Amino acid sequence: MTADNSMTAIPGGLTETGPFTIPANLKGKKVVLVNHADTLGGAAIVTFRLMQALRREGIDARMVVFTKTSQEENISKIYTRFFRAMSFCLERLWLLPSLGFKYDNLYKVSTGNFGLNIHRHPWVKEADIVCLNWINQGLMSLDGIHKLHAAGKKIIWTLHDMWAMTGICHHAYECDHYLDECGCCQFLAGGGTPTDLSHKYWKKKHHVYAGVPITFVTVSHWLEECARHSSLLRGRKILTIHNPFPTEQFYCTPPRELYSLMTPEKPNVLLFGAARIDDPIKGLDYTIDALNYIFDNHPEIASKTAIYFFGHIKNPQALDRLRFSHRNLGMISDFKIIRYLCSVAKVIISTSLYETLPGTLIEGQAGGALPVTFGRGGQNDIVEHKKTGYIARYKDSRDVAEGIMWALKANVPREELHKSVERRFNAWHIAQEYIKLFSEEIG
Repeated sequence: MTADNSMTAIPGGLTETGPFTIPANLKGKKVVLVNHADTLGGAAIVTFRLMQALRREGIDARMVVFTKTSQEENISKIYTRFFRAMSFCLERLWLLPSLGFKYDNLYKVSTGNFGLNIHRHPWVKEADIVCLNWINQGLMSLDGIHKLHAAGKKIIWTLHDMWAMTGICHHAYECDHYLDECGCCQFLAGGGTPTDLSHKYWKKKHHVYAGVPITFVTVSHWLEECARHSSLLRGRKILTIHNPFPTEQFYCTPPRELYSLMTPEKPNVLLFGAARIDDPIKGLDYTIDALNYIFDNHPEIASKTAIYFFGHIKNPQALDRLRFSHRNLGMISDFKIIRYLCSVAKVIISTSLYETLPGTLIEGQAGGALPVTFGRGGQNDIVEHKKTGYIARYKDSRDVAEGIMWALKANVPREELHKSVERRFNAWHIAQEYIKLFSEEIG
């Protein structure tokens, strides 16, 4: 659903790091955060955390969602299951003809042509500020943004992918058509045409943005740069506020009582995790090639090292050609296990081709593991090359191998790595940045 991809379960209890007073112009004001889900997917988890952090600071913040799985009383589903299902199906069915009735790219694009009337929800009616997050797959239409503005709402849109700045795609990959007017879309049947669906919805977004004042928040500076150069968002109000993470709940020394839960088989542990680790965008093959290179050329390192994978694998044979010692842990939803893994790992690897703000790297660093990653995305907001991790050359598996070997030998104190993300990504700090933005929006 999104490329920020934190695997951590929703934590309880966010720790304040200092006193804070709500600006006078926000007292009595109501905020609603809109997202497709409350706990399913990276955007959902970080939006949930943000709501919790805002409420801890005294902000009347609630969430309106399409899919609710938690028991949180400050989260409300929109409409009935029937209407939600209809909206979702119509959005997907509308796309199929342009996709040549093939399903390969069905969830890589969205039109925003169908959605539910968010502006009619009681909480939204009461709200002074509406924070949009990941609103696709039947939750909101582009016309719904117009309706929020007509209802007098201040609108802030936190971007977790590229959809707001493209015609229809969530990630543009190597395509730069979004810098112009979209069209000839790589995801449409036959590569699209100059006036295809992507161009049509580029025009519709252009019309919406021209009539609705929106403040856009990107979750990384890389995404901000993409937005500032895009034809749709160029010249508009854009700023970066990172996603919140429970960094204070991670530890750098694993508790003794957990060793019986999962005892490392070798002294050097590497981690690789994602919602789906063999999703092509995650670049698993670059990690496999890097590890095989180490196995073939540096047996003294390989003999002492193992990699643990966590996350769903659609293709069971995805790891078959990996010669390096490895273990597939499957999906992990237990926050206790995630924290433990990060505390025993020396290196956390991400060879994703694009990431808005990779949560697994932040969590790994919070536990004292050194990230090794490509730099095409928000990784540069997390890693300082050869100080707090290693930024490998893009799509260069040999350099990924060099990064892994550097990280295994590097003498970077684990507590320093923890502090490097604690001061930038903890939920309390992120909440203050949003509160400051809310105060500016209210005026």
